[in-house]
Amino acid sequence: MADDTSFAKLVTLACHDVRTPLATVHGFTRTLERMTELEPPADRYVEMIGQASEQMAGLLDALSLAARIEGGRYDPVLRDVDTLELARAAQERLGEDRVHVTGEGATVSSDEEAADQGVSALVRCALRHGGLEEVTVVVRGPELDVAPVTAAAAQVVLGEDLRDLGAAVAVRAIAALGGSVSLDGETLTIAFS
Repeated sequence: MADDTSFAKLVTLACHDVRTPLATVHGFTRTLERMTELEPPADRYVEMIGQASEQMAGLLDALSLAARIEGGRYDPVLRDVDTLELARAAQERLGEDRVHVTGEGATVSSDEEAADQGVSALVRCALRHGGLEEVTVVVRGPELDVAPVTAAAAQVVLGEDLRDLGAAVAVRAIAALGGSVSLDGETLTIAFS
């Protein structure tokens, strides 16, 4: 029977091995888009394949990060990161009409990629699992308050109800970086140290 560490290594290896064929699919999809005039609906199908392969790559990144954290092999690359920029990146990814950002940020020492992906994943989770059209992110120095978080989304966004890989990994990554994710009423607070 394998222990948790060897299972985490197996997951990391699987993520790595799946990336190669996925990169091939993604690369040839982009090549088709650039080199060929496709007729409808083929043009839309190729675009959907490209988007899906990008999404799968993101899921593999999240799964690999979770495996490294759980296996005790996460070695973050710490850089100065501005919390307001993290909120704005989530806004850009998810849409300015859906994510409203206010407040003033602060510079924190964090793994930029994990923090960036984590904030976006938590905001996305609040929207998706809360059935919301929009949320507000208020940046208060090293903390970001996301509201509203509905009762339906509360346990999911905290990574306790495992129905959203991005949120579950984000909570673990932020904790591994010395931060925290907490909920007070309808406000999710993402705190960086």
